[in-house]
Amino acid sequence: MTPSPASPPLSPAVRWTRTLAVGSLLGLIALGLAWELWLAPLRPGGSWLVIKVLPLTIPLAGLLKNRMYTYRWVSLLVWLYFTEGAVRAWSDTGLSAALAGIEVLLCVVLFVACAMHVRVRLRAAGKAAVADDTARRAAAAGFASDPVPTKAKT
Repeated sequence: MTPSPASPPLSPAVRWTRTLAVGSLLGLIALGLAWELWLAPLRPGGSWLVIKVLPLTIPLAGLLKNRMYTYRWVSLLVWLYFTEGAVRAWSDTGLSAALAGIEVLLCVVLFVACAMHVRVRLRAAGKAAVADDTARRAAAAGFASDPVPTKAKT
């Protein structure tokens, strides 16, 4: 997805954390579907527990559109799935326990990616705000925005 002409280009850190977050979210969705329909359902032939994947599809559009608010609330939502994975990894046996371990790993990756994404974007926004404030104050005082004096041509 390319940014619109009006939006600034994304930094490599933002692109990387976004890719990691979207990838781990898609991984959780695929794992949940495969787990409850084919790999190790609670009942033979599939389980209604597959509907647990539906809430994970809601934030996908927000992550793809790079909305900060979505990254923040996904980092809270993911702990529900982490808890399910931890409980099932401890209580289930066989393939189901292994799938639960994968779910826990994907949840941790998603959380870290969201947290890093928010941190990188807030840090960049803070630096931009400081630079804008410095330029605005210098312009109001009648000075050049660059604090380093330039040599006048003689």
